Amino acid sequence: MHYELILFFGIISFIYASVGFGGGSSYLALLALYALPFQEMKLTALVCNIVVVTGGTLLYWKRGELPVKKIIPMALVSVPMAFLGARLKISEHTFFVILGLCLIVAGILLWVRTKNAAEDGKVKQANYLRDGALGGAVGFLSGMVGIGGGIFLSPILNLMGWDSPRRIAATASAFILINSISGIAGQLSSLSVSIDSMRLGMLAVAVFAGGQLGSRAGALKFSELAVRRVTGCLVLAAGIEVLIKHWSAS
Repeated sequence: MHYELILFFGIISFIYASVGFGGGSSYLALLALYALPFQEMKLTALVCNIVVVTGGTLLYWKRGELPVKKIIPMALVSVPMAFLGARLKISEHTFFVILGLCLIVAGILLWVRTKNAAEDGKVKQANYLRDGALGGAVGFLSGMVGIGGGIFLSPILNLMGWDSPRRIAATASAFILINSISGIAGQLSSLSVSIDSMRLGMLAVAVFAGGQLGSRAGALKFSELAVRRVTGCLVLAAGIEVLIKHWSAS
């Protein structure tokens, strides 16, 4: 067991939870450095996602910041699509190339500064067709790669002026939760490798602690834009590293 991995997972979960994310993308990038079977990597990232965002989602819900009616159309489409994406058979090389490209795009999106839709009075009304299509596309990609999808969804919703930053963060948290559960179901139905349960359990404890602290710190103290940009830097760097390492691999 690489004990430094536990520390890194705790730090990642703290940073990501402060803006409503689970950290799955960076967990995958970090696990890639340890040459684990990629199916185990995906399952580990999704389990850690669930541990992190469950507490954050409940916290947002208790504060009345979770736009349940606007989330439902996304969830109805994203859940089955995440399941199908997780069941899709892809090679290890293809997985890492797709992961690297996705992380680079997400990192750039996280750096884009958007106006506060709530302050401008331009919050968009619910559009079931648009939101369902968006949820389905992000859900399928998330299931295939092994992340919750919030890191893609949140920047897109901010660019759309979909809602206030806090309610978008709450939406991303809930979206990650439901898609991670669906992705795990899809993976378990076709899992062909054994899982190191001890390592998985220790990493889950680490991200639980980091996620609990991050959710509360993000809700009370941290600058939303600053944390998003720090997260964007981490994701972009991870994406470039993964892509360089695996783009030309046979």
